[in-house]
Amino acid sequence: MANEKILVLGIGNMLMRDDGIGVHVVNALRPHEPLPGADLMDGGTSGVDLVDEIADRPKVIVIDAMDGGGAPGTVYRITPADLMIGREQLLSLHEYGFLSTLETARQLGCPPRDVVIFGVQPESIELDLALSPAVAAAVPKVVALVLKELGGQA
Repeated sequence: MANEKILVLGIGNMLMRDDGIGVHVVNALRPHEPLPGADLMDGGTSGVDLVDEIADRPKVIVIDAMDGGGAPGTVYRITPADLMIGREQLLSLHEYGFLSTLETARQLGCPPRDVVIFGVQPESIELDLALSPAVAAAVPKVVALVLKELGGQA
């Protein structure tokens, strides 16, 4: 049976400073719960084991650290198709795992119908629990973008 709720999925390692941006954004969204028509999930550093979570969803919104070459804290909105362009230049720190997850869902016949990725340019990926100031400043921007994305879908 298909899950008809949108999934907002934060990916990242909270122990590695800006790599944890996805989880920080999901945590910042928690006070907005319940989000009509949406589930929040801390995906941590999970990969293919997320197939069941994304299966048959109408939409998955992913938040992750992403090296797009911009200034720290720059927010990118992309799709999986954008990541496939020039595959040798991988952008997201986790996109190989997430793209593999999407591909597995596709092969099983249960991919989400739509996927949007909000990536945030990290400043530092080193052992530290706190986000860098530039990336911390991006958290409310990404929260607003996710809520706007849900506004048209939820």
